[in-house]
Amino acid sequence: MDQQYYIKLEEELGAHNYNPLDVVLHRGEGVWVWDVEGNKYLDCLAAYSAVNQGHCHPEIMRTLIEQAQNLTLTSRAFRNDQLALFYQEICKLTNSHKVLPMNSGAEAVETVIKAVRKWGYKVKGVPQDQAEVIVCENNFHGRTITIVGFSTDEGSRSGFGPFTPGFKIIPFGNAGALEEAITPNTVAFLVEPIQGEAGVIIPPAGYLREVKTICEKNNVVLVLDEIQTGLGRTGKLLAEQHDGIEADLTLIGKALSGGYYPISAVLSSKEVLGVLRPGEHGSTFGGNPLACAVARTAIKVIVDENMVENSAAMGEYFLSGLSNIKSPHIKEIRGKGLFIAIDIVPEAGGARRYCEKLMAHGLLCKETHENTIRFAPPLIITKEEIDWALERIETVLTT
Repeated sequence: MDQQYYIKLEEELGAHNYNPLDVVLHRGEGVWVWDVEGNKYLDCLAAYSAVNQGHCHPEIMRTLIEQAQNLTLTSRAFRNDQLALFYQEICKLTNSHKVLPMNSGAEAVETVIKAVRKWGYKVKGVPQDQAEVIVCENNFHGRTITIVGFSTDEGSRSGFGPFTPGFKIIPFGNAGALEEAITPNTVAFLVEPIQGEAGVIIPPAGYLREVKTICEKNNVVLVLDEIQTGLGRTGKLLAEQHDGIEADLTLIGKALSGGYYPISAVLSSKEVLGVLRPGEHGSTFGGNPLACAVARTAIKVIVDENMVENSAAMGEYFLSGLSNIKSPHIKEIRGKGLFIAIDIVPEAGGARRYCEKLMAHGLLCKETHENTIRFAPPLIITKEEIDWALERIETVLTT
């Protein structure tokens, strides 16, 4: 079948809640993907960082097949032999004390909101139903009603109200604004270490250290959403490590399965998760043996194959190469590790047209908002592959 057949069928039968580039992918291996017509592309999005380990990593695939032949789902009504081992290995890797597994990133965010509110009432002594969670402008934490209710992106919010109360929005990267916003009813500060969907917005150096100190001083739980930034994307296992801190609660997902199976987790280095009792929160698929087995191998290959270190080195190399491109269309280039963005000047006609041109040259990336191109290839990318990408990026941005 040619691509237009699939595109027409999708447009006819599917809800139009996405605006994808018109490429129909069929196969992936490492950093490369192929469409249904056999054209080859370098993937510089990595499924929004869900395939940090590369497409169809063979070791994760073996685990998926082996576990699928043994046991896939028990629900949490019973125990399984993969969940406890997943807990042990992720806690050791991230220096966490407790874990609560879920399926999607949005579910992890919803979970942590419930947990910090309960902690606020049971431990901090906040009056019932008065708990406040502070978040940042231009945040992206998912698509549920509660989450879009504290978004500042009108496209995410419009037409979906009424929204869940209890959230206060402050500027990102401004520790002073956090201190001013805290009240006796504040239970948590939920923040991305680097704002991904906003366009790879990097806060000032030391920002996370400052907010950690402020949260400790005011008995506020610091929650870092590392669903995109975590597991090597920024050149550290967790982006919090750039500022040398440990969050009280950390959210991970996406690359936790290497793109094979949905799994997310709330990691706690503080006894916040201890407030949840049986029956108060759960998920039929959360912590299932297939997901846990896959996650165990997915994090193992990140460590064993030095993907975090490669992300740091190749990210620096990629940024250096981009900085050498002389184009009147480029406003700014920024990034950390292999989490990189190019802002296009508004008069250049928007980032989408450049993503489409790059696709025609065999490179897949995606615009975020109107004028930003984001590059986030799998963490296994090599210098040679980056050079290949840089040639095409320079061609598209200079012609």
